[in-house]
Amino acid sequence: MTGALQAVILALVLSGLVPPASAQEIRHDILDFSDLQGWEADDHAAALEVFLNTCADLDDPDWTALCALAGQRPDARAFFELFFRPVVINDGKPALFTGYFEPELNGALRPNPRYRYPVYRQPPEAKRSNPWLTRRQILGTDVMRERGLEIAWVDDPVELFFLQIQGSGRIRLPDGRVIRVGYGGANGHEYRSIGVELVRRGVYDVHQVSAEVIKNWVRRNPVEGHELLMHNPSYVFFRRIDQVPAERGPLGAMNRSVTTGRTVAVDPAFVPLGAPVWIEKAGANPMHRLMIAQDTGSAIKGAQRADIFFGTGDAAGRAAGKLRDPGRMVVLMPIQRAYAMLTEQEP
Repeated sequence: MTGALQAVILALVLSGLVPPASAQEIRHDILDFSDLQGWEADDHAAALEVFLNTCADLDDPDWTALCALAGQRPDARAFFELFFRPVVINDGKPALFTGYFEPELNGALRPNPRYRYPVYRQPPEAKRSNPWLTRRQILGTDVMRERGLEIAWVDDPVELFFLQIQGSGRIRLPDGRVIRVGYGGANGHEYRSIGVELVRRGVYDVHQVSAEVIKNWVRRNPVEGHELLMHNPSYVFFRRIDQVPAERGPLGAMNRSVTTGRTVAVDPAFVPLGAPVWIEKAGANPMHRLMIAQDTGSAIKGAQRADIFFGTGDAAGRAAGKLRDPGRMVVLMPIQRAYAMLTEQEP
């Protein structure tokens, strides 16, 4: 899932400026591997290992055959060059790269004066009703209380808000143990960016907004900050994820652990989950790397929209929060499928 910065950029730079993808011509252009900047220098073997984490879940015959071959651990670069073709998918929107991470919060399994903000499971009625109650109604009434829906309690409501934006994270308990939580459902209301709202109010310019800036403003202005959080009616529920070892990444949209620096979240309307994607990110710290599309996000919309997983904890969060760069994303598709995509766009 994505952070506040992604939603700010998406809403202010992309939203409303370009018609929906369905109303446009979607272009598919096949490239040569020689067209991929920095391709030769990448660690293709590392990308192959990440590809193997999820390719077994792809049930199309093209992908199944390639996954079986990848499992024989061939020369990685030759494998990708022989059996895939690079495809640029373009829906008319500019490319945008952002970053996401797995936050770590301080919490406890029982409430006390420090740990008093609950991390909730989804109640059954929220599953049956879409949309259900808003954030304000959930937090401002007794509807969730004394029902055994609490997974844990944390010490910071602002960090909890951003945990909901990311969609997964870790909670460090007082005895040093760590539990992991993942996305467990939502209340069905559309996400509204509080970063966009701060820009609309004139508090910040768009280039000033980041997750840390927003957090600091909310903490400096507790009354107004509380109301700002209520501006977003969307509310995310969680589930405990005990089957994932602490040393592995959180579960992505394919229900497999994501990998720092090799997993990217994409819009599955354009990019098939599990596909290799070549990233050419511009900006202050250019990145040319083969990644695997293993995740999605509510703010990740568009053929050239991508969110790079930076890892777990505060350092990863700071790095992810600074990222908002242009560039190009190229999807590696099985050969027959790549040429079929090219044929489909012809009149």
